[in-house]
Amino acid sequence: MRYPAVLDPSKVGSYPASAKAGGGYVWDEVLEYRVWCDPERGAPDEAEGSDYYYAFQSYEEAEAFAQSNEGAEPPLALVLQHEYIDEPETGQYVVRPEQSTSS
Repeated sequence: MRYPAVLDPSKVGSYPASAKAGGGYVWDEVLEYRVWCDPERGAPDEAEGSDYYYAFQSYEEAEAFAQSNEGAEPPLALVLQHEYIDEPETGQYVVRPEQSTSS
């Protein structure tokens, strides 16, 4: 496996959709892998025209789903950061010692 395992497989799919997904510059743990589906790009309309996602325990599962379903985007990782690096201006990096689920 070239991508990290999720922190707690029993919690995959329980995080709110409003949580941001991504990787940023550094991250500590993966909470889940998400594949967003876009009806306007051919995904089945399962949310009254809105985008929706499926959560997976591994990147490999998420990638296989994304590649085999029309309208699916590439996988994203929902990550937990115990601290993060902010870039308020291009080239200016600030370490933020705050726990954050971030993109």
